[in-house]
Amino acid sequence: MVEGYLGTLTTEERTLLHLINQQLPSGGWEAPATMTQAGISAAVHVQRKHIPRTLKRMEKNGMLNIAQRHIPGGKQRKRVYTLSEVGQQHADELSKRILSQTVRKNNADAVLESLWSRSTPLLELLSHVDEGMVYHENPLVSPVSNPEGMASIDAQYGEALVKRMFARAWEDGKITRDEQSLLNEVVEFLGMHPERVRRLSNEARQSLKIPPPEEVYYDMIMQALDDGEILQDEVDLLDTFRVHFGIDQVTHNRLLERARASPMLSEHYDAYAAAVRTAMKDNIITADEHAILMTLKAQLEISDDEHDRIMSDMMEGEPR
Repeated sequence: MVEGYLGTLTTEERTLLHLINQQLPSGGWEAPATMTQAGISAAVHVQRKHIPRTLKRMEKNGMLNIAQRHIPGGKQRKRVYTLSEVGQQHADELSKRILSQTVRKNNADAVLESLWSRSTPLLELLSHVDEGMVYHENPLVSPVSNPEGMASIDAQYGEALVKRMFARAWEDGKITRDEQSLLNEVVEFLGMHPERVRRLSNEARQSLKIPPPEEVYYDMIMQALDDGEILQDEVDLLDTFRVHFGIDQVTHNRLLERARASPMLSEHYDAYAAAVRTAMKDNIITADEHAILMTLKAQLEISDDEHDRIMSDMMEGEPR
């Protein structure tokens, strides 16, 4: 889950606030990376594979306009997203409501809007506010598009994938030009800041716990799959990795079938599982703990099947 006040907002609300007032540059050719799925994912602290579901829902509700634009530094055109008139109206109403709230800063009350510089993204301002509406000088969480700080829980999945790929690339003590090119594509796909990438590379080189190529490739397939569909830019990325690491078509088909057979988990599945583990530390869930878990289950939109699966894993002693 996303820390602080941002965690009280839905992914759709954070997306509205990220895209508010963003317009496509004139000329019809280029657009900033912040408008792509990767850019939106990084800004709203959500794992890349979960973003298409939110964007499809917003598009269906008439909140988004979609275009194909070239992204500076990229090899091909990508989908970019801006708010429609309906979406802009929703975003304006949401931002007005949020900015009118009072926060506590340095033991004094202040209206949130008074702390906002218009040149600063609204989500960046909100990253300094905790659940109790207390303003902190340092952000509580940083998106993967920022160089410093701890990424949100969802964004950490992308970090883990990149770190595993670096570990594999560092196996022979150096990273070749082809390996670097492949890693650059993955980093661009995830919308990750270069300084954060360098840190992950150093951590991987120092640990040198090399995962098998199949494990890394399977992780990439799981990242790409959303609602049973792998988008074209994801297909290109998988093909590049498959060829580079010598994964044949038979292995690809087997891993893809395994990934498709894996149940699609809710966005906050792992956060809910962690709460259940905490409640089960003494091997019993009290009535009070059960009530809290049921409230959390509803808030995080965890299905009954997912709840039963987590409980089954706990009973069998299988960590998740």
